[in-house]
Amino acid sequence: MSVTVELPHVGESVVEGTIGKWLKQPGDKLERFEPMVEVITDKVTMEVPSPVNGSLLEILAQEGETIPMGAPIAEVESADGAEGNRPAATPAAPAQTEPAAPVGTVGYLVKDVRPVGPTGGDGASEAAPSAPEVVPLAAPASAPAVTTVAAAQAPEGPARLSPAVRRLAREHNIDLSQVTGTGLGGRITREDVLRYVESGNVVTAAAPAAVEAPVAPAPASVEADEQHVPLTPVRRMIAEAMVRSVTQIPHAWSTVEVDVTNLVALRNQVKAGFEQREGIDLTYLPFAVKAVVESLKEHPTLNSAWGGDKIILKRRINLGIAVAAPQGLVVPVIHDADRLSVAGIAAAARDLTQRARQNKLTLQDVEGGTFTLNNTGALGSTTSYPIINHPQAAILTTEAIQKRPVVRDDAIAIRSMMNVCMSFDHRINDGAESGAFLRAVKTRLEAMGPGTSIY
Repeated sequence: MSVTVELPHVGESVVEGTIGKWLKQPGDKLERFEPMVEVITDKVTMEVPSPVNGSLLEILAQEGETIPMGAPIAEVESADGAEGNRPAATPAAPAQTEPAAPVGTVGYLVKDVRPVGPTGGDGASEAAPSAPEVVPLAAPASAPAVTTVAAAQAPEGPARLSPAVRRLAREHNIDLSQVTGTGLGGRITREDVLRYVESGNVVTAAAPAAVEAPVAPAPASVEADEQHVPLTPVRRMIAEAMVRSVTQIPHAWSTVEVDVTNLVALRNQVKAGFEQREGIDLTYLPFAVKAVVESLKEHPTLNSAWGGDKIILKRRINLGIAVAAPQGLVVPVIHDADRLSVAGIAAAARDLTQRARQNKLTLQDVEGGTFTLNNTGALGSTTSYPIINHPQAAILTTEAIQKRPVVRDDAIAIRSMMNVCMSFDHRINDGAESGAFLRAVKTRLEAMGPGTSIY
């Protein structure tokens, strides 16, 4: 029994995924729930498990291909048997095909999930009378959709094309009958199409090959002092997200200077005891998070999103913290951060940061953010102009703490100073609102000092 495995719908805002790495190859044995392939989305990297016991027959989506959720990615030969997977027909309708019994594995998609619009439809269409019998397996919403097809009834003809191949063909107006496939069973891959385009001898779909004059290939020009680094799927998604943000959101920028001398003294006072009790280092980030979430309560338009004809105020304060992970920038979220103490924020931030750097974030860890904070000061930055994490209303950075001479009570004093910078969506907030929010953050940070409770 052949089973078609589809890319599972994993979240309302995730509409496509990129095949990162196949963990199994055609012919390899599979156990139910055993990871088959790593898929990269703009939220996280996840593993898609096998829905059945059996073996991998064919890979339908190649590494590097970006495909919509619900698209087929593999054919698996099931060893479970068709009779064991479907109930007997009722006496009243003995010839009727019954739906397959539920797989019964609710939630298995989040097994060892790791870390990067509305969910699309299933794209199913009514089969022609001559098409093979198709029986969908019942499965939970989060499980990979599967379709069983009798192996003996597999249709003959040209190999199926992936969505990425079809998209490239449309973009370049290519006659795919002229492209030689190097994939499994002669399948045309995305790389085959790109090589065909780069060859220069392109036959368009609008004209037959017999009358199409070949185009002379452009002369290659490679500079000796250049190195071309191919984009990783994560870097490509980060690039697309940044372009979407700056093209759709009118950014404005503001900054304030904060005297954190007393905050530095507070941290120095409590950090040794905190590390002994909690087993984690106490950085400045939890103090900044606490000041930001308390200020967002007073200024809700900074905790919002643009809704076209309305402003959407978020009731929950879910603070995203930017983390430079090995695979690229990720923004895990501290949900309901306003309900946590400084110590609670420190523990949550430590957990998320560690799992981000170990590539072990789940989809839930990166969804639902309403405001983002980035501690660029850890990299030595003193001033920055951050890009808003679309579709949020603002992003704030805390910069490096430096000792500087400042004027206090008409005298020059050496104080620990830090810049706090913020980019905001000018459709939602103006300078007055953003300035008031930054002043609130500044006031709270400057009020922290020896004696301030962190619990």
